Amino acid sequence: MRIDAPVDSPNFSRLIQCTCKREERWQRSMAEINDMSNMSLVRDWTFETFNPDVPGAREAYETARAYARDPYNWLILVGDYGCGKTHLAAAIANYALSELDMRPVFTVVPDLLDYLRSTFSPADPQAATPARYETRFDTIRSADLLVLDDLGTENATPWAQEKLFQIINHRYMERLPTVVTTNVAPDRIDGRIRSRLFDVGLSTVVIIDAGDYRTRGVDFRAMRRRINPNQRG
Repeated sequence: MRIDAPVDSPNFSRLIQCTCKREERWQRSMAEINDMSNMSLVRDWTFETFNPDVPGAREAYETARAYARDPYNWLILVGDYGCGKTHLAAAIANYALSELDMRPVFTVVPDLLDYLRSTFSPADPQAATPARYETRFDTIRSADLLVLDDLGTENATPWAQEKLFQIINHRYMERLPTVVTTNVAPDRIDGRIRSRLFDVGLSTVVIIDAGDYRTRGVDFRAMRRRINPNQRG
């Protein structure tokens, strides 16, 4: 549509999108985000379904809730397998989607890199269009809120490592809200990425020492005795 403005106005002859076109672009953008995000898989992982009363989990829970209400800068959740860091990261994304009208992308890092590789060099060569890859890549790195789950578990090929660095560096430079979970020691993370993740002027780092939620209540000693009745202890 063309704005009806006087000749001496800065808006004279300026073209703008009509409401239906803006809605169409919004829906297309949301479809792309849903296509590359794992939000549907974690839709039930909310703050209400998280148990913060497990020893070692309360601080992480409170910090994640405060961040969700005002997702500013970066939140880094560090902990061993099953400690609840992925649940909290998903809860932040779900809160942003339902309460803040943001468009979060929640993705497991190895899956993200596999997705980008398939978009960049798909099985069908006809689908390998630079525009398609660049659009998807830009949608990820510029998402309203990006949650990178399981950083450090990816297959660190040079291509994958460079793409991951480009995503993280873009969000670092633009100060875009980002949540990262990892269970690897900092010295196992690429130095360029590590420097940005643990920048004290940008990131809040929470170490979760809550044990494994998934195996809580499992009597491993009893299981071992059933497998090997002669084993003691």
